[in-house]
Amino acid sequence: MSDERPRLTRRVGSKLRREAHDLITPGPPTVQMLWPVGPQVPDDAHVQEVLDLCMRVGEVLLSSGESADETTAVMLRLASACGLSAVDVDITFTSITMCCHRGMAAPPVTSMRLVRYRSLDLKRLLGVGRVIDRVEQGRVDVQRAAAELSEAVDARHPYPRWVATAGWALLAASIAVLLGGGWITGAAAFVVTAAIDRIGRLLSRRGLPAFFQQVVGGMFATLSTIGLFALGAFPPGTRPSLVVAASITVLLSGLSVVGTVQDAISGYYVTSAGRAVEIALLSAGLLTGVVLGLRIGLEFAPPLEVAGELATGFGRFTLSLLAGATAAAGFALAGYAPGRSVVAAGLAGAAGWGVYALLVQVAGLGPVAATGAAAVVVGAAAGLFRRGGGVPPLVITLAGITPLLPGFSAYRGFYQLAVEGVSDGLVTITLALAIGLALAAGVALGDFLTRPRPGPQPPAASPAPEAGAA
Repeated sequence: MSDERPRLTRRVGSKLRREAHDLITPGPPTVQMLWPVGPQVPDDAHVQEVLDLCMRVGEVLLSSGESADETTAVMLRLASACGLSAVDVDITFTSITMCCHRGMAAPPVTSMRLVRYRSLDLKRLLGVGRVIDRVEQGRVDVQRAAAELSEAVDARHPYPRWVATAGWALLAASIAVLLGGGWITGAAAFVVTAAIDRIGRLLSRRGLPAFFQQVVGGMFATLSTIGLFALGAFPPGTRPSLVVAASITVLLSGLSVVGTVQDAISGYYVTSAGRAVEIALLSAGLLTGVVLGLRIGLEFAPPLEVAGELATGFGRFTLSLLAGATAAAGFALAGYAPGRSVVAAGLAGAAGWGVYALLVQVAGLGPVAATGAAAVVVGAAAGLFRRGGGVPPLVITLAGITPLLPGFSAYRGFYQLAVEGVSDGLVTITLALAIGLALAAGVALGDFLTRPRPGPQPPAASPAPEAGAA
């Protein structure tokens, strides 16, 4: 009995020592990172080819106004389809950085590209989307995909440049009719906006910064409308101020408000802040141009007063639906979208404006809430087209919200700043800003609700066996 008690004591002591040793000894990491990727480490040449392909695709998407979150997701999918799964993408407002990790057997490869231009080319965006689909389906290799990407980027536009100008002018004319103007007001908006587009094209070739282009555009829209009004081009009962409001809507349509809010919601704060500064600067240029135009015009002509409330009624509702569809289709046409995308954009514009008009006229909602709800519909349509509708979701998003842009509220605020008083003008401009934010947030929510959910993630790689392990 005396021998059993020391033996039991020794066993208990040995067990406690082992437990204590295991408790204070650090264990393996919870998530294994930077293990060698696959049975073989990808070589430098293949990594460089894939990174170059992904960076060029990301440049096209980001320069077209796509959000940083969507651009990152596409680049990661494309890299995975090409055999690189351990990659990181970092996007700021003007640069894209991509790094490929190759485990502990080879150094990582990092590439960076600057986004030096901003342009809306929906035809190019559609061509790049087709290249991405072919790579993900395994129908082309990296070299062939790079060649097809070059062809898509360098392809000629489907329409002459004057057709794009006509698209912007058609957008302005439709907005003028949408706001309650007649055919004379729409025709004036068409001519004024066409001239603004051609002047902006010329100034862009001369390298004039975008801020001053907005100043020139806002001033020209205001002064030309005041000149036509002073010459008696508008019969009594027409609303010449709607011409300026329509031109402001066209100048606002190029701002990436949706992408800014989407980046902020997705956590890309640096990119969102950069885009917000760009929007603020270009909006300030537009404000400066319109206010200067009104100030100058007051010296030589009667004041161009803001039009009254928008007309309502069933007949007007039907005409507004048609005008909203035409405005969205005109925006898509100005972005060189092919025929199918133009039709889809028109349907999205009609749906967005129809929801807005019903909520305002029937449900009695305010403009901010109604605009946000209509934007959710547009965002949902973009998310559904993301599932394989053959039309880039960005076309639906940008074109669908065009009839809802606060051009009329912006002009009312600009007019109040120039003529009536600073306090009233700031209140109205704040309302226009709230409408713009509601547009962007609604689109982001609708796109999120209908976006395809990612599949289950593969389990983490098991730790590498230690040397000498049984």
